[in-house]
Amino acid sequence: MYDDPALPPDFVSLPYVNPDAPKGGRVVTGNTGGFDSLNPFIQKGTPPWQLGYLTHESLMVRTQDEPFTLYGLLAESVEVPEDRSWVEFTLRPEARFSDGSPVTVADVIWSYETLGTEGHARYRGFWTRVESIEQTGPRSVRLTFTDDDRELALLAGLRPILKKAQWEGKSFANATLEDVPIGSAPYVVADFTPGRYVTLKRNPDYWGKDLPVRRGTNNFDEIRIEFYGDGAVLFEAFKGEALSYLREFNAEKWARDYDFPAVREGRIVKTEVADAKPSGITGYVMNTRRAPFDDIRVRDALIHAFNFEYINDAMTGGRQPRITSYFSNSELGMDHGPAEGRVRDLLSDWQGQIPDGALEGYSLPEGDGSARNRANIRKATALLAEAGYTVQNGVMTAPDGRPLSFEILLRQGATEDQAVIDLYLKALERLGIRARLTTVDDAQYNLRQTEFDFDITQIRRSFSLSPGNEQRLYWGSELADTPGSRNLMGVKSEAIDAMIDAMLAARGREDFTAAVKALDRLLTAGRYVIPTYGFGVGRIAHIAEMKHPDHPPVYGDSVYYLPEVWWYEK
Repeated sequence: MYDDPALPPDFVSLPYVNPDAPKGGRVVTGNTGGFDSLNPFIQKGTPPWQLGYLTHESLMVRTQDEPFTLYGLLAESVEVPEDRSWVEFTLRPEARFSDGSPVTVADVIWSYETLGTEGHARYRGFWTRVESIEQTGPRSVRLTFTDDDRELALLAGLRPILKKAQWEGKSFANATLEDVPIGSAPYVVADFTPGRYVTLKRNPDYWGKDLPVRRGTNNFDEIRIEFYGDGAVLFEAFKGEALSYLREFNAEKWARDYDFPAVREGRIVKTEVADAKPSGITGYVMNTRRAPFDDIRVRDALIHAFNFEYINDAMTGGRQPRITSYFSNSELGMDHGPAEGRVRDLLSDWQGQIPDGALEGYSLPEGDGSARNRANIRKATALLAEAGYTVQNGVMTAPDGRPLSFEILLRQGATEDQAVIDLYLKALERLGIRARLTTVDDAQYNLRQTEFDFDITQIRRSFSLSPGNEQRLYWGSELADTPGSRNLMGVKSEAIDAMIDAMLAARGREDFTAAVKALDRLLTAGRYVIPTYGFGVGRIAHIAEMKHPDHPPVYGDSVYYLPEVWWYEK
């Protein structure tokens, strides 16, 4: 995106891997809920989330140490003009699907067209910005873009490539559970029982095992994904050594609950992985397509009523700090206090159209740590009164006489979120608000999110140090009402769209950073999400036979770290 790649043309492996890691071993991981699809590229169904990462490849690949750089994977070379109005990829002649057939230009063109028109909503926005896609040589394909957007050339290299011939005479969008997409990645689906487990096996004939970007990666012979009803049952399975590893996101549980015999006796090891990536946003998102969440004063009141300090103490022992903005914990995060310099210039053009606090400075409300949270409850009451609500016979009542009530939707098995919401409901009761918690299975949960059929629900968005066009998917106006859009809050803001445009048009790091900081201010001050705590450190408990490189990448733990660069060693 800017400057030059960090690695030289003759690099032999990525800097954070063990290039001589042995191949072999079997590991078992666990998911909560179930699955009714093995196609992670369509809107229909609920697939295991790991499949998109482990079974399919793209023309180029990110490294976890460089925010703005891609390296060739299926593509051996890439060509772009100075203005990046098009990009041309040349496929490696040795690239093969798992069934041994070659990856062709026809497969690439079909994949882009099909994902862009029939695939999951996350692929469709990019396709609307492709003017044409055409074969330019025996192994070359060119995409020409409609927009002046420097990142499109990089995004073009990150679409999954599927096998065209597999889908002849079949409906891709309505694939059945048995229609497992053929990919070119190191792992293939070897076995499954619906709703119970999926077994992935490493392809011994994987075409790319000697590439520098692949050396020392994808080392396990078998990865089995077991499914459990909820997080508590999954944890008990891990304690019983039915699982090989478990990520723990709660610092209090990490300190308190990981002292069982297998840990004390060294059969299970606790590993912490630091990172330098933004906090992202984790919490509970309000659907602004519906009243009363279309009123920022109501959203502000609900944020004040969320007694974070008390909840954090109850859930994590106060060990995990709160997320203070969408890009906090990084150089891209907004500075607290009034906007200055280039950030102020970007926002000033939208004065009168942006939320209070975006220019002047905004911080989340802080409680005193007590259960009553009196000061913030008083503030919440005042905000609701300003929005026209009154308390009648102990019930918060709208101007039309109806009680203020809503539903908080969670996935079955999300036991920690349920415990948080139980505490939150008590605070809402003190305000006279009638809120209720509803839990549904994975299929219903995904369908209701797809159709925006919720008042408040859980949200988690992880960000890199190189945010780009995915921000349009998360908060862009264009897709706000498109079913399946990741813009769960339904925000439509010309100012937010403009900050994303400025970020993508930036020609240097300084302008880019200013645009992201301005975007962070608009999102945070917009009061769309009730933020909870950040993670900061990856916590992985794993069997002693699982080994990892000495130093983690900049992005720390992710599916690109575990299982990608770990290995098995007795």
